[in-house]
Amino acid sequence: MMGETQEAPVRKQPLIERAELTKVQELVYELRVEQVMTRDVITCTPDQTMSDLKEVLRLNRISGVPIVDQGQMVGMISVESLIKALEQGEADHLIGEKMTRRYQSVRADDTLAGAVALFARFKYGRFPVVDADGNLVGILTQGDIVRGLLRQLETLWHSEEIRRYRASHIFEDIESEQTTLILRYHVKAQDFVHGGEASSKVKRALERLGAHPQFLRRVSVATYEAETNIMIHSHGGEIIVEAQPNAIKVVAVDTGPGIEDVEQALLAGYSTAPDWIRELGFGAGMGLANIRSCTDRMQLTSVMGEGTRLEMVFDLTVGSGE
Repeated sequence: MMGETQEAPVRKQPLIERAELTKVQELVYELRVEQVMTRDVITCTPDQTMSDLKEVLRLNRISGVPIVDQGQMVGMISVESLIKALEQGEADHLIGEKMTRRYQSVRADDTLAGAVALFARFKYGRFPVVDADGNLVGILTQGDIVRGLLRQLETLWHSEEIRRYRASHIFEDIESEQTTLILRYHVKAQDFVHGGEASSKVKRALERLGAHPQFLRRVSVATYEAETNIMIHSHGGEIIVEAQPNAIKVVAVDTGPGIEDVEQALLAGYSTAPDWIRELGFGAGMGLANIRSCTDRMQLTSVMGEGTRLEMVFDLTVGSGE
């Protein structure tokens, strides 16, 4: 299992600056129109007058409404159409004569990203929202999108604060002579598609427990190296994390051929990885050296024909280092 590690292959990449995706942008792609739209839709009918429309817009402080005839949406009309009609002395004309029958709608199950694109394209102030059968179920304005995003951000922030508080105070809130939180993650042999998932989950878990970023980096690097060695050199194994108030112990165990010479395996650059592993960018032989530089204490034991066990201890009572 141990003795080899990943060394990223040198590849020429185009020099393209990649923008980070913000939480708001992420939500725009996750949320649906129905989650932010206004459901109580104010409507008018085609046989109402423009004077009636004036009162509806004034009383409700809105700038346009869908026009519905016998339960079916037949058009849209805006305050601009009202102003034009009043300027021409057409206050008594019917809404049906002035409304537009060619209107753009959005589906309730559309993403906000699609709706935002439509706002940018058409420059409208609002879109009627319809269901799969074309029935009017809501109205969407840019204000609805902003308010919906703010509500979701507030909910996420509040949930995350509660989650972080509960996690970071777990050792303080539980009274016992010795409190230990044990986490287990399975690692499959040669599963390079999911390589690094275990170490990423370990990092997220310790993040929730309030671990310092510098401490997290040391744990993440060492755990990743151990996980990679399990994938390369064994028949599979697991990563076990024991979190205590003063220390984190990460144990990497596997079933497999074992290490014939542990002392030699600890030498930087020593590798038994086959060529095809090296072609994937793994097996440079620096794994254990990297692990040793990240841990406060490390112990490696192996039995030929049975497997290998690596214990890594990270002491929270001493400086975390870089």
